[in-house]
Amino acid sequence: MPELPEVEVTLRGISPQLKGRLITGVVVREPRLRWRVQDAVGRVAGREIRALRRRGKYILLDCGDGHLIFHLGMSGSLRLLEQATPPQKHDHFDLQLGELTLRLRDPRRFGAVIWTDQSPDTHPLLRHLGVEPLTRAFDGRRLHALTRGLRSAIKQTLMDSSRVVGVGNIYANESLFLAGIHPATRAGRLSLARCISLAAATKKVLRDAIRAGGSSLRDFVGSDGRPGYFQQRYRVYDRAGEPCRCCGTPIRRQVQGQRATFYCPSCQR
Repeated sequence: MPELPEVEVTLRGISPQLKGRLITGVVVREPRLRWRVQDAVGRVAGREIRALRRRGKYILLDCGDGHLIFHLGMSGSLRLLEQATPPQKHDHFDLQLGELTLRLRDPRRFGAVIWTDQSPDTHPLLRHLGVEPLTRAFDGRRLHALTRGLRSAIKQTLMDSSRVVGVGNIYANESLFLAGIHPATRAGRLSLARCISLAAATKKVLRDAIRAGGSSLRDFVGSDGRPGYFQQRYRVYDRAGEPCRCCGTPIRRQVQGQRATFYCPSCQR
């Protein structure tokens, strides 16, 4: 599933071309996405895209009197193409912009295209989202406060979007390794010092992933159709049985909350 870095890479790829553009039309080839594409989406033609931003794993297009909300789901990608480019099998939605089109390709159809004329931050999908990890609002003290009294494992807590948004499975594994914290450690037991270390590690891992174009394990590509390369830098994720890059101890795998967890039993305590 595309996580925060992949969504941020997509946003940065499309923003320069979309900001200030007039929406000239909409093509819905398959409305049956995660939530059915509503007729209201088709009425955005004639509006100008005034600004773009990301909230968690959602991309928001400000159209003045409302917002288009995109989610990439498990296999989606947004690509900027010449409008005359023939659609392929899984190209379900086009936002036409004169000679260009923003095309949603989504083989598994877990993505979403939603129109709202309310503030997007009050939308049911976004209003419960937690702190953005790449902002100044997220630091060790904030993480320490968020984890007080929690009995859940720190990996699950880091992936809880109501507390911290966008840190999916891959980057939670990598952040915990960099901070030297065992993923099963009870979140409420982390000291302030360890929370400071983990917050800094999370920011570094996410920023490094963005610079690498994200991770392309299966379907993800950026808006230019190119894959990301961060998977070549994984320290623990998907490396079960391979030697730790720091100490040589074999990386272990376990399941937490139905998700695969990878860690070094020597480096992470």
